[in-house]
Amino acid sequence: MDSSLVWLGLFTLGVVGSVLWWWNELWYVVPLRIKCSASGTKLPPGHMGFPFIGDMISFLWYFKFLRRPDDFINSKRHKYGDGEGMFRTHLFGSPSIIVYTPQLNKYVLHSADKFVDEWPSVELMGRTSMGAVHGKSHARLRNFVTNAINRPEALRRIALLVQPGMVNTLQSWAQMGKIKAKFETQKLTFENIGKLFVSMEPGPHLHSLDKLFQGILPGMRAYPINLPGFPYHHAFQCRKKLEDFFWMELDKRKNKRRVEKTDLMDGLMQIEDDEGNRLSDREVVDNIVSLVAGGYVSTALVSMWAIYLLAKNPNVLRKLREENMAFKEKSPGDFITTEDISNLKYTKKVVEEALRMANVAAFTFRKVDKEIDYKGYKIPKGWKVIVLFRYIHTSAENFEDPMYFNPDRWNEPAKPGTYLVFGSGPRLCPGNTLARIQLALLLHHLSIGYKWELLNPNEDIIYLSHPAPGDGVEIKFSKL
Repeated sequence: MDSSLVWLGLFTLGVVGSVLWWWNELWYVVPLRIKCSASGTKLPPGHMGFPFIGDMISFLWYFKFLRRPDDFINSKRHKYGDGEGMFRTHLFGSPSIIVYTPQLNKYVLHSADKFVDEWPSVELMGRTSMGAVHGKSHARLRNFVTNAINRPEALRRIALLVQPGMVNTLQSWAQMGKIKAKFETQKLTFENIGKLFVSMEPGPHLHSLDKLFQGILPGMRAYPINLPGFPYHHAFQCRKKLEDFFWMELDKRKNKRRVEKTDLMDGLMQIEDDEGNRLSDREVVDNIVSLVAGGYVSTALVSMWAIYLLAKNPNVLRKLREENMAFKEKSPGDFITTEDISNLKYTKKVVEEALRMANVAAFTFRKVDKEIDYKGYKIPKGWKVIVLFRYIHTSAENFEDPMYFNPDRWNEPAKPGTYLVFGSGPRLCPGNTLARIQLALLLHHLSIGYKWELLNPNEDIIYLSHPAPGDGVEIKFSKL
């Protein structure tokens, strides 16, 4: 082949590549620089990446292939400086600002009038779910949900309701002898959710619902491409099937004229505000789907991580066991109460440290509702803001020796804005107390009755769609 044609081809590729690399900069950034110059501000440092896909290649490179997710931000800090704790980019289909410092995170999460909660997966959450609505509508829904699941009497009832199944499950693990904790904690968690949310017992029907919810979860943080073969499309199909099921369940309950509040769905259907108003049928369906999806993944994965981290840190497990054994001797009943949990001080610290290290929600999204000037930088209206929870929890700037599992660090409260496992501000997860209680119950029954060891202690961690060791935490499990 003529060498001149080769050089022409390389030159053409170079030109095309350069145009593609700068296209998003030209499209999004250049028009805004006129506004910035007029106001004496500038856009945060960074680069918008390629057309349509933006910076997703870099994001996936660090999260999926290198398996060093924190270096996604470290690489930007090295290249662009700190930029007051934020960078511009294009992720998940939108021009975005990434924020990663305690001060900025707090500013974004507590400024609901400026930053509106908006996930790429709003259709998966449900248009009338608590995660999708704003302002007075969100406050109203949050009040309904909080009253249904977070009142002391509700938590007390839940604690007693889930423990028999929990004890039976741990006994079955010991009989099996070897389990994968990721899958077994998912099964246990969903059985508890089925009972608490829709009064369903374990069986084929509940298993089918479990598969549908598992189908939704990978789409929650996926690029929103609704075409066959993409995670978002599969998640959307699963969502429609779940919606059909809960509409049928709602109609069945209304026709039976049930009056007793036996589960969360009954609670959402029957609870009234101060003016006697109830949720609409659409609000009940959307919120039951989104609450199950949110509670399922967080509780199951934190339970798995607690088992994994305790196996990796036998000194922590020993102290946990000593506290719970001592309590068991004083209170020999089969089950414990929410009041008992408040007295298990070390157990509560293990819960918080497991939540910090699990980082189930690595990040969250907000949409910029009003153009904002922040310390000389412009945050454009209509862009997304991505709050990186994970980077906060694993940074040595916020926690001493952050990758060390150390429950005693909770002898003192975390510095403000550095501990956001359930979010913060008006969007703080309403199920945070319930999640903590369920994990404390599991730790209690695990520590007083069982021992376990990792079969693959050096297994690599996979970070997408949620963090977990690649082997699913395979363990040898037996009674003490």
